[in-house]
Amino acid sequence: GDALPLQRSPPSSKQPVPASYTAVCQPHKLPARPLLRPAEVCRAGDAYTREKFKPQPTRDLEKEKRRLQNILATGKDEVEDEVEQMLIQKKDKEIAEPDRFEELINEIQERREFLTEMEALGQGRKYQGIVLTEISQKLHEMEIIDKKRSEEMRKIMTKAFPVGNKSNLQD
Repeated sequence: GDALPLQRSPPSSKQPVPASYTAVCQPHKLPARPLLRPAEVCRAGDAYTREKFKPQPTRDLEKEKRRLQNILATGKDEVEDEVEQMLIQKKDKEIAEPDRFEELINEIQERREFLTEMEALGQGRKYQGIVLTEISQKLHEMEIIDKKRSEEMRKIMTKAFPVGNKSNLQD
């Protein structure tokens, strides 16, 4: 029941180890609780200092919006030159107007066919006023498109072939 000896006795087969050697090889005792640094030491270091704010270069939000819209619309992340975009927009406008003109022609034809079918069924009088009104509206829209086209052609012709007296063209 006694405490164990501090030094082990060497086995009988081995020679005794010098005392200076055993003192160096013995493990050090660990403290009962870990050593903590005092708060002043922690505050003295740079652990509690904030980094200075370094602003990043600003972004062009409108350009970023256009880029993201392009990604969502086409699935591509390509940034086109403004000149190319303008050419594409002009082509779209040129294509859109003839398409609308053709659409109007097709719609008028559909309404005429509908009216002839209703007349064949004996319901022509019931739908005649409505269909003729719709056809009239379509024709009016076609006239507006035609006026715009002729005005654009006049401007193009005036720029391409300048005439000394422009007042004749404006009448």
